[in-house]
Amino acid sequence: MASSDTPEIVERDVKDKDHQEEGKDDGKGGFMEKVKDFIHDIGEKIEEVIGFGKPTADVTEIHIPKINLERADLVVDVLVKNPNPIPIPLIDIDYLIESDGRKLVSGLIPDAGTIHAHGSETVKIPITLIYDDIKNTYNDIKPGSIIPYRIKVDLIVDVPVFGRLTLPLEKTGEIPIPYKPDIDVENIRFERFSFEETVALLHLKLENMNDFDLGLNALDCEVWLGDVSVGGAEVAESTNIGKNGISYVDIPITFRPKDFGSAVWDMIRGKGTGYTMKGNINVDTPFGAMNLPIIKEGGTTRLKKNKGENDDGDDEVY
Repeated sequence: MASSDTPEIVERDVKDKDHQEEGKDDGKGGFMEKVKDFIHDIGEKIEEVIGFGKPTADVTEIHIPKINLERADLVVDVLVKNPNPIPIPLIDIDYLIESDGRKLVSGLIPDAGTIHAHGSETVKIPITLIYDDIKNTYNDIKPGSIIPYRIKVDLIVDVPVFGRLTLPLEKTGEIPIPYKPDIDVENIRFERFSFEETVALLHLKLENMNDFDLGLNALDCEVWLGDVSVGGAEVAESTNIGKNGISYVDIPITFRPKDFGSAVWDMIRGKGTGYTMKGNINVDTPFGAMNLPIIKEGGTTRLKKNKGENDDGDDEVY
């Protein structure tokens, strides 16, 4: 045999070895893939048999249980459904409230409870907005206005098979920045006058400084003539004060003029006497009930026989 035939034999041996190595590699790869598929199939079978599944969540309602000039308390109701045969822990609740992309408040509630097996629970998330913080941060947000908001909530749960999951939620709405109404005594009408006991009617002007209606349910206040208290007055008269509108209400008062000294005599003689009013009004709004303060200091009343006489624009007393 010629020496030139030798390379062909060697070449065939190398090729055979290469084919064997490739076969080994293919066998290893095929084996690992089969193992992975087997584990995946086993996991799916366990999930099917035991019944594990991903929980769901939805924002069902947003309440405003309390709102006044200082703050608004919100409660976000989130319905969480657990399809699993075991309870799942609600690890954290991460929330953010923003308006036009600007953060108003954010927070984290750790260890927020447990969702029962094969059940659903309404998780209540309390959030407080402090109006001074908002107004000090954003100068363009004015008292009396209504601002849009967006609530973002991340519920973090731990579910067997799936591990730790984040359930993102969003809800939009509007919230007011309330402002106290302005109050003036338009006039005081004496129903019955004597120095022992006088019955009078305060005719009040109420101006709504808000961009939403106020439904007046009740009003109570204390009235001073000069430096002497006339006493308390209240009314349970229902009336609507439209947004940025004006309404009027009458409040009866009873007092003893002889206890007031020069203040009453000044009114009788046509001289002005100062008055002060402080109290509260209870109103319904589109955002819930509010109890708002009313205050008027430095007002002036004057007794005039003719209703048309009001040269200096002060309030009149008839």
